[in-house]
Order: sequence, then C-alpha cells, then structure tokens
Amino acid sequence: MKRLFGTDGIRGVANREPMTAEIAFQIGRAGAYLFKNKIDPKILIGKDTRISGDMIEAALMAGICSMGVDVLRVGIMPTPAIAYLTRVYHANCGIVISASHNPFDNNGIKYFQGDGFKFTDLEEEEIERIYFENYAKNEWPTGKDIGKVEDLSEVTEKYIDYLKSTIPANLNFKGYKIVVDCANGASFIVAPQVLAELGAKVIIINDKPNGININLNCGSTHSTLLKKEVLRYQADLGLAYDGDADRVMTIDEKGNIVDGDQIMAICALNLLQKDQLPNKTVVTTLMSNLGFDQVIEQAGGKVIRTNIGDRYVLEMMKKVNAVLGGEQSGHIIYLQYSTTGDGLLTSLQLLKVLKEEETSFSYLASIMKKYPQIILNFKVKNKNMFYKCINIKQAIERAENELANKGRIFVRPSGTEPLIRILLEGENRETIEAISQDLREVIEKEDI
Repeated sequence: MKRLFGTDGIRGVANREPMTAEIAFQIGRAGAYLFKNKIDPKILIGKDTRISGDMIEAALMAGICSMGVDVLRVGIMPTPAIAYLTRVYHANCGIVISASHNPFDNNGIKYFQGDGFKFTDLEEEEIERIYFENYAKNEWPTGKDIGKVEDLSEVTEKYIDYLKSTIPANLNFKGYKIVVDCANGASFIVAPQVLAELGAKVIIINDKPNGININLNCGSTHSTLLKKEVLRYQADLGLAYDGDADRVMTIDEKGNIVDGDQIMAICALNLLQKDQLPNKTVVTTLMSNLGFDQVIEQAGGKVIRTNIGDRYVLEMMKKVNAVLGGEQSGHIIYLQYSTTGDGLLTSLQLLKVLKEEETSFSYLASIMKKYPQIILNFKVKNKNMFYKCINIKQAIERAENELANKGRIFVRPSGTEPLIRILLEGENRETIEAISQDLREVIEKEDI
C-alpha cells in the first residue's frame, strides 16, 4: 500500500511532511535510482508558479544529480507539456512540481513515464520502497559521474507547435473573441500565445503570477470574474484553466458555465457524426451528470463510467480503445493526441467543433440536459471515522431512500485533500436541496 503517493502524486503543504525539501531530495534520489544504470539517463522537470516550486525543484534536482542522473529543466510549464516534452527529449521520466487546483501553499510531485503516461501504482510503490527501505544508501557517485542540470530552450515553442498540430492546418479562429483566465498559473504564457497565433482575439485575465496568487479566486474553480469579463467584452466564450493547466472550464457567450461533461458531450457528438469515435464509446467517471449518458446514448453512442481520477479514465480508454474520455471537472483526455488531460488541447478541440458547427457555444451546450446536482465538501480530521459514524450513516441511508430511482447520492474521500465529497443528483432541485441541508446539519454536528 502506498504511503506517500496519493491518487495524483505526492501532495501536501509545502515545507511540511511530505512536501519538505529533505523528502523531495530523497524522492529525487529514489526516482533516479530506477534509471541510474540506463545509458545516458536523464529526468525532465517542470513546475507551476507556486512560491515553493523553486525549493522543491532544487531539492529534487540535487537528489537526482547525486544519483548520477542528469536533469533537463524546463521551468514553468503546464503539466501536459511536461508529459509531451518527456517524450520529445527521450527522457527516462518526467516530473511535475504542482498541486494543480489546490491553494498556493500546497505543492506536489508527479511522475510521468518516458512515453508520457503517468506512473502506475506499481511504479510509485517501487519509488516508495526505495525511499523507505533506503535502497540507495550506498549510491553516491563522485567526480565526472555526478549528474548535471541542463536548461532547455524553445520548449514553449515546441509545445505550441504540438498543440497547433492537433487541428487541421487550414483551420483558424479568426473572428472569435475569447476571454482567457490563466489562474496565475502555468498557462500564463502558452495559452494566450497559441490562441493568438491561431487568429483569435484574446483578452487575458489572471496572467500575472507572483508565487502566492495561483488559483486565488480565479481559474477553473472560480468562474465569477471570467463570467463578468465574457459579458463585458461580449466575447464568444471564456476559457479558465487550473494552476497546472491540465483541465479547463468554460463560459458561453451568455455567461453560463459549460463544464467538462458538456464539453465532452459537444466533442463526442461531433466525432459520432463524422464516424470518428471508435466503438461509439466515450469514458467518464461516476461524478458525471446523468444527462451526459442520455445525450450520448440518444445519438447512438455508449458511455462507460469509471472510478474518480484521470488514471482510471485513461486505463479504461486504453482497454476499450476509446479516443475521448474525461471528468466533469474539465480534465479531458484526447488519446490520439496526448497521454494525459490537457486544458489547452481541449480548448482547441472545442473551438474546432464550434468552427465546424457554425453555431453559438450556448446552443451546443444546451443539447445536453443537465440534472440538478449539489456537491458538498466537508473538511475532516479522520476520513475513516466519517464512514464509521452511525448518525452520518443513517443520514446517508435516508437520502438514498428519498432519492430512490429518481436520482443518486455518491460519497467519496478526496484523494488530494482532507475532504469528504458528497454528490447529490436528482430530477428535482428542491428535493436534493432539502436532502443536502439535512446532511449538512448532521455532519457538522459531528466532530470528525
């Protein structure tokens, strides 16, 4: 069982275990230990804009170099760019220093294989074994055998060229006015540049990172300002990325949120029409809206649901030969182009459909009828105690009985934060609001 790695790498408050410089140094050594005997071993490293990124990066690089493995440093880049560049530069693996959509005082370490796919559970467990059992205690090369760091240039241009290669060469977005929220994160250079190069008129917000404003009331989880700016500029749409730009949330020209389910529905229906959706199948998670299944099935397609987390979506996509899959949060995978979710690539694919369909974003989004949903987040000290509490168990059972066949309740622990998340979904909003109030009152009375 993994002790450091969660559902998406190692995460925590920077300068507190497990995200200390000391642990990062040892994790760097443990990861490099896997590749030290390869010919010309090298590990590619990138990060987002958090103030703690420099500290974690320095510690990781020191650990890797102390194992005799070289480092290719790319600086601030989106997570999916690291996956892509790891392949381009034939690195043995890639590392992203980021805590995604989490607050600035958090940080994380995420590993990618040399082929750009995330490390499997077994590979992460192997790093933990090396770390906890101190396999590398006698591995201290000296002299010319110590690893070195190389700063890579022109990586932004390489990534932008790759993104542009995923749409037809004769396609451009001239005539589109787009507001882009960069979340003061890793997309603040790439996103405006690629959209402008493709002809769009771009209005940028939250593109001035200072190390502590990443995700602060902005980005994919905070849409208020983006909505305001889309309406103010009478834009065709708004795009909001999270801190590491592996997901995107959107706003239509009327100021409505268009989430990951709707984006996938729009793109999947377009592919179905063109007979470009293998097995007519799209993969999503248990969190996706029931309306997603309905619109896809009505068009002759099929939806497969997995556990929460992009690694499970990707695993299923590979298994059933799907090219499109993702999450309601806007973490969407186009497997024919990328090995991981990519907010910028998703944006280009969505704009491509808008251009082809020659209609408004709001119209395309309206094709999917969304069931009312409420998502409750409860901060807990002990996730196990939450599930053992009798009063909470009874409240959840009452909710299940009341929803019966007209909705659902789904309870899960967050894989990256000390939270319990509860999804309520049903035909009637008043019903699920009443249930949510009952749950909130019961849970908040318990000191868990």
